[in-house]
Amino acid sequence: MTQALLALAGNQNSGKTTLFNVLTGSNQHVGNFPGVTVEKKVGQLKDLKEVSLVDLPGIYSLSPYTSEEVVTRDFILQEHPNLIINIVDATNIERNLYLTLQLMELQVPMVIALNMMDEVVQSGNSIDTERLSKQLGVPIVPISAARKQGINELIRTIKKMLKHPVAVLKPDFCSGEVHRAIHAIAHIIEDHAKQCDYPLRFAATKLVEGDSVMQQKLSLHDDDIHIIEDIVKSMEHALNVDREAALADMRYCYIESICKDSVCKVQETYGQQRSEKIDRWLTHKYLGIPIFILIMLFIFYITFSVIGGALQEWLEMGIEAFTEQFSILLNNIGISNWLHELLINGVCNGVGSVLSFLPIIVILFFFLSLLEDSGYMARVAFVMDRSLRRIGLSGRSFVPMLIGFGCSVPAIMAARTLSSERDRKMTILLTPFMSCSAKLPIYGMITAAFFPDHAALILISVYLLGILVAILSGLLLKQTVFQGDCVPFVMELPAYRIPAAKSVLLHMWEKAKDFLHRAFTIIFIASILIWFLQSFDWQLNYISDSSASILASLGSALARVFAPLGFNDWRAATALLSGVTAKESVVSTLSVLTQGNDAALAQMLPQIFTPLSAYAFLAFTVLYMPCIAAFAATKRELGSWRDALLTVGYQTVAAYVVALLIFQIGSLFL
Repeated sequence: MTQALLALAGNQNSGKTTLFNVLTGSNQHVGNFPGVTVEKKVGQLKDLKEVSLVDLPGIYSLSPYTSEEVVTRDFILQEHPNLIINIVDATNIERNLYLTLQLMELQVPMVIALNMMDEVVQSGNSIDTERLSKQLGVPIVPISAARKQGINELIRTIKKMLKHPVAVLKPDFCSGEVHRAIHAIAHIIEDHAKQCDYPLRFAATKLVEGDSVMQQKLSLHDDDIHIIEDIVKSMEHALNVDREAALADMRYCYIESICKDSVCKVQETYGQQRSEKIDRWLTHKYLGIPIFILIMLFIFYITFSVIGGALQEWLEMGIEAFTEQFSILLNNIGISNWLHELLINGVCNGVGSVLSFLPIIVILFFFLSLLEDSGYMARVAFVMDRSLRRIGLSGRSFVPMLIGFGCSVPAIMAARTLSSERDRKMTILLTPFMSCSAKLPIYGMITAAFFPDHAALILISVYLLGILVAILSGLLLKQTVFQGDCVPFVMELPAYRIPAAKSVLLHMWEKAKDFLHRAFTIIFIASILIWFLQSFDWQLNYISDSSASILASLGSALARVFAPLGFNDWRAATALLSGVTAKESVVSTLSVLTQGNDAALAQMLPQIFTPLSAYAFLAFTVLYMPCIAAFAATKRELGSWRDALLTVGYQTVAAYVVALLIFQIGSLFL
């Protein structure tokens, strides 16, 4: 079999990622689609190494309103995959088939993977897949991706269709006025569509929708455009609805007619019934947000005070033991004093201080993966919609903000999925206020030194502080820079499901791998640089007193700026400056400056901070400009240096003001 390309397409929450993982196993890699920051996964089928499978973004339609929809549409039209695997949620088949009808218009061979059929059967419902297949003219394979049921049959069907490709039958599922409009426009654009190698019916349907992108692609003459608009207006007048509603009604009427003969629905699935009962509490108008806060508080308590804290202590002891033995080895081989200091105080202490927080990172993302894969995070976005609307954003902006708790870079990129330019820019500005995982080592360091008995409360307060500042900033920006209304928010709430162990473990591994990569690249280089600057003076003399170093003189000048915030020590200022490269560098910098282990770091911190100034330091760390990588992503998404600099400038000024208020007001009472 020659090299073949498959496209996996489907709605969000239809089990698409699970099916992709089942079909490809570990034979996959992640990248971005050319020219956009939308993530794509590519893998080779386990049984067919010569077949590549591309996991397209989860979408609900092929209308070019979001980057995901544009990516999916352009990929199929330009890359010409040999086969489309359309995954359909059998428990919500009517809505899922809406995308199926649009994919059929692309005239690419297609097989439908009817997922979650086990849930349909368990609930007493049934779907006549053979009858439905004949009605649509597309092969249908019932599967359960989570249970790996029907996968072998799906692979056999894929092999068969690759050997003997059959174009999708062309069911004319439109009627009446819509039928007349589509076919009239098809006659006008036939030559243009053929020249562009676009499916005729798909192009005609897009023009009925008023798709300006398709209009440009076809290079239509002004006269043709006027005729097409007249045809559409006649259709709208006859039906008394707008063009998009007319097409949606046409598709859903056709779906209803075929499901009437093929789908027997006795009741909602057990998962849907269970979800409705749970949602009475978790999406409650008043209790939804407090419940979310309590859940996060519990996760932080388990992560920092129980499991993660204990594992961190063990890893710290292991790193200290390794450093001690490595130091003895270096002394035994007679290595020079400066190189010994570089390797022990620079590399081992710098990287080791950050590396010890690996268990906390892994445990935290274990819980976050459970919340996301179970379907709860979709509910949080729904619950947050009303609150976000008050600051000028919709619940859709909560998704990038939620990603921001992991890393600001993909969160800023995720804002590209927002259809409104206003919402997108505002979300990019506010998202870095969400506390990313790179800041966890800083929180762990400060809480261990000053608030060991109240670590969970301090952590939840820090996260809530970021959210509060984002809310207040949104209110301010809504009345000034970003005036106007946010776009409507429509979101499907998937049924609650038990997360797949493999999916959770993969998520944890990806975060651990990313953390380790940063530790042994950015943090490694930053630790060496900090060691050099604090070990030499301006005449490049090696010194033992770091207060006379290059770093001390630079930090002292900057420390005056932070004096009103309660930390005017040059070491604190230097740590914040190094945090611009990567937030973990704040910890590694302070560790290098102690020229010792974690115990020495714990002894040094009270010399730099009081408990109040330490909390002000935490507040500043949460809010000030993100790392260089996040700044680069901001510049790329906003498109100009000016906007990017204004964004990080606002974030840093907001951090300074909040930290100033915390310390100055706190000083009145403490």
